[in-house]
Amino acid sequence: MQLTHKIRSNILKIALFATGLSGIVAEYILSTLATYFLGNSVFQWTMIVSIMLFSMGLGSRISKYFERNLLQKFITIEFFLSILAAYVSLLTYTTSAFGIYTGLVIYGLSIIIGLLIGMEIPLVIRLNDAFEELRINVSSILEKDYYGSLLGGVFFAFVGLPYLGLTYTPFILGTINFLVALLLFFMLWKHIETNVKRKFTAFACAITLALLGGVIVSKPLISFGEERRYTDRVVYTEQSKYQKIVLTRNKNDYWLFINGNQQLSTVDEEMYHEPLVLPLMSLHRYPKNILVLGGGDGCAVREILKYPSVEEVVLVDLDPAMTDLGKTHPVLLELNEGVLNDSLVQVINEDAFSFMERSKQYFDVIIIDLPDPKTVELGRLYSFEFYKLCYKQLRPDGLIITQATSPYYASRAFKCIEISMQEAGFSTVPMHNQVLTLGEWGWIAGSKALSAEAFKRALQSLHFDEIETKWLNHDAMTLMTSFGKDVFLDAGTEVEVNKIHNPVLYQYYRKGKWELY
Repeated sequence: MQLTHKIRSNILKIALFATGLSGIVAEYILSTLATYFLGNSVFQWTMIVSIMLFSMGLGSRISKYFERNLLQKFITIEFFLSILAAYVSLLTYTTSAFGIYTGLVIYGLSIIIGLLIGMEIPLVIRLNDAFEELRINVSSILEKDYYGSLLGGVFFAFVGLPYLGLTYTPFILGTINFLVALLLFFMLWKHIETNVKRKFTAFACAITLALLGGVIVSKPLISFGEERRYTDRVVYTEQSKYQKIVLTRNKNDYWLFINGNQQLSTVDEEMYHEPLVLPLMSLHRYPKNILVLGGGDGCAVREILKYPSVEEVVLVDLDPAMTDLGKTHPVLLELNEGVLNDSLVQVINEDAFSFMERSKQYFDVIIIDLPDPKTVELGRLYSFEFYKLCYKQLRPDGLIITQATSPYYASRAFKCIEISMQEAGFSTVPMHNQVLTLGEWGWIAGSKALSAEAFKRALQSLHFDEIETKWLNHDAMTLMTSFGKDVFLDAGTEVEVNKIHNPVLYQYYRKGKWELY
């Protein structure tokens, strides 16, 4: 009898270890979906985790009203969790395809799943109370749940998101809950009434079919949701451990998106990449060593290699999935002319901030082609501290340029980037251009040696007679370096320097006039 009690206690602990794993992964999946569909990763992760923890508290409270048949109720909870957890991505993508606000689905699922998860621990503690004294019971149950959470985090970070993606990871999660339910069901088999056995057996068969069917239809349904979201036909999609990469096609043109945000279009990418690269490369007397931060599509490097003086290009992009795409995908290979496979180009997959902190190299030109600073973590790559690192790694006559969002849709963000570069020691010249698929877009150029006035005059005097361009010319430089009055900045508006300990930029960006975009 004692051995039977010990076995039952261990089975309960194994069950809670498994549910601890699946519970934390459910939080991560919902947080990732919220970031992808709703934006602002810090906000979404904070809110999803907080709401789920609150809902778990409510679930714990509700569980006190369960007085009889506790194991049956626990099995029922696991059955429901197995379906809800497995179908979170399918439900989110399907509703988004039909124009339903995905926030309702994601946050609704967070509450329901949180409630069910919250009921698990109190029920298992009460079930295990017959086998262990209170102090051992509580500590051992919570221990197994927390250990499972650690394994769940490791699984999601290193296996689930990078390899299974948001398509199949939820089904692994649902299967874990389902197996827990089956394990407890068979453990209790002899003690269950016949009608309950039939009911649970029917549930188990239905859930088995639902899980198998979901695995089969998940990829086409999610692809359907993606195509409806992007309007155009999706020709490539990948969820790396850092971001969602999507390539779409409309007639003979292609669009590249990262986390739902357009990075480039073959319709007009030269109107972005030529101003980003050619002015500084032409202005520098002899650019040999060039650093590109971001730009994993390879288009900036394509423009750099037009200059025969170049001896080395170091491209630092966090995501190997993006640079591999730039090296191998036929669309990008044709667009970037295969430059990421050139012997002059060194590709490093690393966080740009970390690279600048450890780098001992010196560069003539630094070109920053990073995603918009819409989150705190991206904002640090537009901070005073980051630009100070760049300043140290530039040679005395070095030049730097960064994409700086829109000077009109996000005026304060644009200005914040400029003054943050100035605070780091650069003389700056703002630039802008009307990119057809992006709208009015901007860059901030910086110089270590020239004054702001001399820098602007030098840029405006540039000719590109010896460089092949598709759009950029002498007249365009006058246009791009000329602005009217700051009518989009409210009178008396104070814009602060963006610093790591005072990350104001992402707030300026999010409060821009993007509703007009």
